Amino acid sequence: MMAPRLAVREIAFFERPVRFVRPFRFGAVVINATPQAFVRVEIEVEGKGTSVGASAELLVPKWFDKRPQLSPEQTVDGLRRSLLIARELYLSHRNLETAFGLHASCIAAQVAACAEQDIPPLAAGYGPAEIDKAILDALLRALQMNFFDAMAGNIAGLDARLTSDLCDEDVTEFLARCRRLERVAIRHTVGLDDRIEGQGGVADAKENAGARYFKLKLNGDPEHDIARLTRIGRQLSTLPHDYRVTLDANEQYSELAALRALVERLDRDSGLAPIAGKLLYIEQPMPREMTGRSPLGAVSERDFIIDEADDSYQAFPAARTLGYRGISSKSCKGIYKSILNATRAAKWSAGGEKFFITGEDLTCQAGLCVQQDLALGALIGVTHAERNGHHYVDGFGEAPAAEGQAFLAAHPDLYARDGDSVRLAIHDGDLLTGSLTAPGFASAAHPLWSALSPLQKPTAEIPREQVT
Repeated sequence: MMAPRLAVREIAFFERPVRFVRPFRFGAVVINATPQAFVRVEIEVEGKGTSVGASAELLVPKWFDKRPQLSPEQTVDGLRRSLLIARELYLSHRNLETAFGLHASCIAAQVAACAEQDIPPLAAGYGPAEIDKAILDALLRALQMNFFDAMAGNIAGLDARLTSDLCDEDVTEFLARCRRLERVAIRHTVGLDDRIEGQGGVADAKENAGARYFKLKLNGDPEHDIARLTRIGRQLSTLPHDYRVTLDANEQYSELAALRALVERLDRDSGLAPIAGKLLYIEQPMPREMTGRSPLGAVSERDFIIDEADDSYQAFPAARTLGYRGISSKSCKGIYKSILNATRAAKWSAGGEKFFITGEDLTCQAGLCVQQDLALGALIGVTHAERNGHHYVDGFGEAPAAEGQAFLAAHPDLYARDGDSVRLAIHDGDLLTGSLTAPGFASAAHPLWSALSPLQKPTAEIPREQVT
């Protein structure tokens, strides 16, 4: 299948407030509310006319940019700037290009332009990530194709120009082997402020929705984390079914010695057996700036992945040399980067070692966001994915009732009515992907654009002396 060429004619940004029903604490950050950004693009596809596509993602504070001297609001503004800078680059590209070719032609300029405004690479990638999803949605709608069939045929025109360790054939052959997973298990997040025991605790089926996978947050203090994991392990061991866990430090282990202490206790402390015996991997233990200069050494006998340190197309190969085995897939970091990293994991694993890609949520909300991220994982073989948006936010949140109803009608396997709310439907701990095969990027519905506010204008640029 030849990848069609296209040009972007219009990009519009909107946002909507999202209030959490409980605080979400990860690392040193607590989120009670934050805006969700929406992107609407109009493209012209060669020989097919114009088409409109959309994407959505939370503007998450203090994750893309965790510098302590910046306020949460300033880091959200950095993401808005990333969107606006990307908009100018994509609209200024006048030549017809494939969807991936357009991304590839803009990403270096995006990172450079963001650096000029003191926006770090991870946040710089947010703007292109959201625009790329909306462009792909528009392209698939123009062609009346679903995401899975189209990507198996490389409709976006992915190649190896941004990944010198791969060749074009690696990419096309990997995509040709991809098949939609019919079910993706949820991985239930246990935030640092979440209840552990009793009603509403980790073993409460009403709370965990029957999950068989659990993602447990760490705070970077080995003794505190060990005590907390021991309590969680006691609860998980009461579940009526088998389970697996992952641990996420969100960069809180600032010393390799402290990380080593945690791993040693996992290996020898009988009270941690309900965790250690079920542990799949540990996510992003050290600060991103420390990760690249800190080989894991002996602790790499456990599997580790990077997440916040994944700020470029070179991040995964660099992490591999340090002892990491995996990397996260998040659509907010870029769908093409996820696919190329999954290609790498498959290629490297063919040599007999184990490398893998995982699904981590960052509060994907009901509607476009969770559907596009779920589809991406289901394409590249992510069998279980963190899904926390469904229990930190009340259904479709601030969206009009008609919007939730439209998504329910279009995707009855993914949503269910719960009183006055429409919520994500979890089936024996799994999400179903059948309705994600509608034409477009995993969604037969779009948000009610008239109910959204324009993207807020970022405040004045942060003075450089404030961030040095």
